[in-house]
Amino acid sequence: MDGYPDHRSLYRLPWSLPDNPIAWLEPTEACNLYCEGCYRANQYQGHKSLRDIEADLDTFARYRSFDGVSIAGGDPLTHPEVVSIVALARAKGYKPILNTNGLALTDELLRELKGAGLVGFTFHIDSKQGRPGWKGKTEAELNALRQEFAERVASVGGISVAFNATVYDDTLPYAPEVVAWARKNIDKVHVVVFIAYRQASGAFAGEMDFWVGDQKVPMNDLVYSRPTGKARLDISSRDVVAEIRKRFPDFAPCAYLNGTERADSLKWLLTTYVGTKDEVVGYAGPRFMEATQVLHHWRHGRFLAYAPPSTLRHGRSITATGALFDRGMREGMARYLGGALRRPLRPLPRLHLQSVMIIQPVDVLADGRMNMCDACPDMTVHEGELVWSCRLEERKAYGGFARGVRRSATSGAPAEPVLAEETALP
Repeated sequence: MDGYPDHRSLYRLPWSLPDNPIAWLEPTEACNLYCEGCYRANQYQGHKSLRDIEADLDTFARYRSFDGVSIAGGDPLTHPEVVSIVALARAKGYKPILNTNGLALTDELLRELKGAGLVGFTFHIDSKQGRPGWKGKTEAELNALRQEFAERVASVGGISVAFNATVYDDTLPYAPEVVAWARKNIDKVHVVVFIAYRQASGAFAGEMDFWVGDQKVPMNDLVYSRPTGKARLDISSRDVVAEIRKRFPDFAPCAYLNGTERADSLKWLLTTYVGTKDEVVGYAGPRFMEATQVLHHWRHGRFLAYAPPSTLRHGRSITATGALFDRGMREGMARYLGGALRRPLRPLPRLHLQSVMIIQPVDVLADGRMNMCDACPDMTVHEGELVWSCRLEERKAYGGFARGVRRSATSGAPAEPVLAEETALP
């Protein structure tokens, strides 16, 4: 790992457990599509009732100030009352965002969801899904499907559109293709999310036991820890950045969340840029992101999640304002105006903002510690508590989160702690 970007040059997002832009609501475990990297067992046990869903929202409100509600699962579009769920979240003053594979999205349902107050979609599309008609397609070929969803949502207007994909060792080289496609659709696509594939017990398979309290637990019984035969189980945020920079050398993240055990871990890594459908003129720097989060919190009492499309298309005024205090925005405005001077007879093109978020799930460090996302936005509710959604299967199966204990190579006894597997920055 080459160490770029250095976390000390980025803005550490100000989110915390009780003060966070997002709440992760899971109204159902049901799903209509197999995804290879899914961390849910997908053992359907029924949909939650509206009363239970409201109770979950009230639990979030008791523990956390938040702006948006990510309605996930399972797939929330399988819930027969998904429109009512959106309306309920909106009525409580939150921004409802649906995290879905999109299979069950009809044009009629799309209009109903907008009428209920839906703010955004995050469509999960990648080549490791068993999606009918798209099996065996590469990430580049799947851009055609992404295009279809982007245009369908754009046709009703006013709804934010994001796409996420799990990045595996064999799909990592396609990350730049997805970014390039998104840039061509900067007027319709607002966020791209890459989720680095990591396995909770795979990094040191055969070298570590896992325990919950005083009970040794079989981690391989969990869906996200079963052997896969993949060459790499530890894709990192820096790996994804390095791949994107092969095609876009100026790609420059500006903000991050660190890990609970490693300050230099880039667990949520954010890049925001401004441009047209033909070119990116500049990248937001740490100062811009700091001002955006702090000012929104000052005005609304919450950190920002999912800026509306009506805001993101005002790139010129946002860039001009940001140029007053942020170097990246200043360089972007200079490049934009320079292009206008070179083509004085052409009208000034509209500028849009677009973001790329890279998420690096749990790192099992070499001494057994679990390096989670500090201030994780994707905490969900389980038995009245906020818990990490990506490891909920441990709570369900064993009553708690597992910890790793490295075994001695000779005796099978626990070994002394050793250095973590990530190389620290100088």
